[in-house]
Amino acid sequence: MIRRAFTAGLIALGTLAALPASAQQLSLTEISRYLNSITSATGSFTQINADGTISTGEIAIKRPGKVRFDYNPPERALVMASAGAVYILDRKLGARPDTYPLRQTPLSIILARNVDLSRAGMVVGHGYDGTATTVTAQDPDNPDYGTIQLKFTGSPVELRQWIITDGNGTQTTVILGGLEQANLSNSVFSIEAELAKLKR
Repeated sequence: MIRRAFTAGLIALGTLAALPASAQQLSLTEISRYLNSITSATGSFTQINADGTISTGEIAIKRPGKVRFDYNPPERALVMASAGAVYILDRKLGARPDTYPLRQTPLSIILARNVDLSRAGMVVGHGYDGTATTVTAQDPDNPDYGTIQLKFTGSPVELRQWIITDGNGTQTTVILGGLEQANLSNSVFSIEAELAKLKR
């Protein structure tokens, strides 16, 4: 289930709940600045998969290039990006993880060392619904990798949700429960450390 949802659209969180009002549409410069300010953070997430099923878990982010999704039971899955690769590990099977290049997923856009949404061809949608600002972005050099639609509220700026659409049009939606700054060691994002735990 997790492997299918991730490969179909990487990771995304669903419907927004009770968002505070935001005064106005956020500019691409404001959003880029906010994303670049996220260096190390943790939080909870709820994932709505392409088939309508729902998963929950904990997320850890360390920019640039690192993210970790720990899924709650019954999945017990782990999805991790580190060292330019994405790893999908089913702890119940205990086998080697499936591995994909991070650059081939739209999530790489917000994990980049320097997020610059003003880059030509990156943003293909930018709107405001009276409550939240939505930005749809793609890799301008590889638009066939899909898009990531990010939803933000303001005062202060906060990332609330993203929806990843893969090259086949399959969507996975992810809602963040709120990111909190945290001091995370690089070992948190070591797939070899996780594999070693399974052997104990």
